[in-house]
Amino acid sequence: MELTSDLKVNEVFKNYPKVVKKQMLQLRELVLQTAIETEGLEKLEETLKWGEPSYLTKYGSTLRIDWKAKNPDQFAIYFKCTSKLVPTFKKIYKDKFNFEKNRAIFFKLNEEIPVTELKHCITLALTYHKIKHLELLGHDSQILKKQ
Repeated sequence: MELTSDLKVNEVFKNYPKVVKKQMLQLRELVLQTAIETEGLEKLEETLKWGEPSYLTKYGSTLRIDWKAKNPDQFAIYFKCTSKLVPTFKKIYKDKFNFEKNRAIFFKLNEEIPVTELKHCITLALTYHKIKHLELLGHDSQILKKQ
């Protein structure tokens, strides 16, 4: 997989407060690792949108990660609010994540990230335009019935 990264992104990560930098770098690593592991994903662009580290692919929906001073005890991964991504995540992972409307999954600073489940959400975002027509974005609805 080919990664192109805007040098300004590194500046954003350098400027996060020490208390949140580790979590933000972990989110970044999860996005990059998931992109590498996603079959058929050839290119990932890491750039800034609204001053936030953002990730774009040819067939994906843009995702962003950030920490905001107005909510200093949390950080988040943001998805396009008009997509079916977060509503689908709410159905699949209602007990795993905290959600902000239809736009984000957020984490408390001291919270452990459910890595497997978050990587699944990231994969769905990175491949969104290939799967948006599928029920639950291709997630097996039988699994939900068992829960």
